[in-house]
Parts: sequence; structure tokens; C-alpha cells
Amino acid sequence: MKEAKDNFSAQANLYAKFRPVYPDALYDFIFSLKPHYANAWDCGTGNGQVAAKLAERCHLVYASDISQQQLDNAVKKDNIHYLHARAEATNLPDNSIDLVTVAQAIHWFDFDAFYREVYRVTKPDAVVAVWCYNLPRISPEVNPVLGDFYFNVLDGYWDTERNYIDENYTTIPFPFEELEDKPELTITTTWTIENLLGYLNSWSAVQHYIERNGYSPLDRLIERFKKAWPDSRTYDVQFPVAMRVGHI
Repeated sequence: MKEAKDNFSAQANLYAKFRPVYPDALYDFIFSLKPHYANAWDCGTGNGQVAAKLAERCHLVYASDISQQQLDNAVKKDNIHYLHARAEATNLPDNSIDLVTVAQAIHWFDFDAFYREVYRVTKPDAVVAVWCYNLPRISPEVNPVLGDFYFNVLDGYWDTERNYIDENYTTIPFPFEELEDKPELTITTTWTIENLLGYLNSWSAVQHYIERNGYSPLDRLIERFKKAWPDSRTYDVQFPVAMRVGHI
């Protein structure tokens, strides 16, 4: 099995605080596909934001992650059961899950092993939904600075798995009866420059850069960001969401 990568334990508090929140329209679409999901499994749950939304409409939500630090920072609800486990190898019962979700995480998984686990734990006609978001769209002034940081400054510091996000998950294997009719989904939020910098510090490539060089790449770019983003200014920020969804 592919070696597991834990790229987010070190910055789990930043991840919980600054990662964008998925729109209600995403969940409304998922819950429109079946009359009811009794038990759901959110894999690579991170800060638990997806698990918390699923818990509003599901009887029980299992939420797994390889990072105990992430789980320690996750949203707590009575009907969420957190599992410190790889998505490819859990102790979930056979034929017990109606809905499987993976948000911004499946590119880290061993696809073959994970899909074997999905088929083991799901009920017939269960729904599998995976999605990701890429670079945010902020403003004509900020976008080029952000693009230069992502593509040039951090070149060589991203794990190869990041390519799947750059390709909007079109190249991941997805061995299910896929639905092609999906809504266009966008994460929309309002940010200050502090929100942007907190979000960038949660990136795995930034942490890799710090590990190799002993300082943050943002230290040398913060003035460029501040020049492009005036003091106290807020911007409406949009993250396009790419989704794959299907039935077992």
C-alpha cells in the first residue's frame, strides 16, 4: 500500500481556523440524490467541517483521519464518531455505510486500497462524493501575486499528488456509476489579508519550504501581498469546486 502522508498535523490549528467552508448548495445536492442516509463516512475529515454538516441530516457519521492533531481540532457532535485511521484500512463494519465523502483529500490516498475499503463498507446503491477546490479568485491585483507564489516560489515544494487538484480531479480513478449532471459549485467568503496569510500558512508546500530552508517563504513576499491588498480592505473570495459523484 502507498505510504501515508501526514502533511497537516503541524499546522492543524491553522487548518481548522483558515480553511474555507463548503457551500450549503454542495450538501443540498448530495442529499438530493437519496431520500435518506442513515450512516455516512467522511474520509480525511481534517477539521471535521464536512462531518459536522453531514451530522445534521444523518443518524451517524464516521469521520476518519490519519492525523490525531487534526481530530483534536475537529468539530465535536454527539453523532460524529471520529476514527484515527487510514482511509484505506478502517474498522468500520461491512455493508454499513450509505454515503462516503472525501473533501480535498482523496489525492493523498492509495486509490486501489481505498476503493476496496469503500466497496467493503458500503451498502448497495450507496453514494460516493469526492471534491476539491483550487486557487481562490480574489482581485486583479492579488491574483497575479498569489499565482506567482503558488507556481514559482513554491515550485518543487508541492507533493506530486497536488497535480490531481490542478487537474480538478478529472484524472483520479473513479470506479463508480458516475453522475454527469452536477451543479456548478463555488465557495464564497469574505477575507481580510490576515485571512489570506493564515490560509497560505496552512498549505503543505509552505510547511515543506520551512522544513527545508528554516524560514517561511511568506517572509519575503508579505510586502508584495500587502501592496496588492490595501490595509483593512476586505474582498469577496471565490474558490471553484470540482466534484466527482456516483453510486456503488
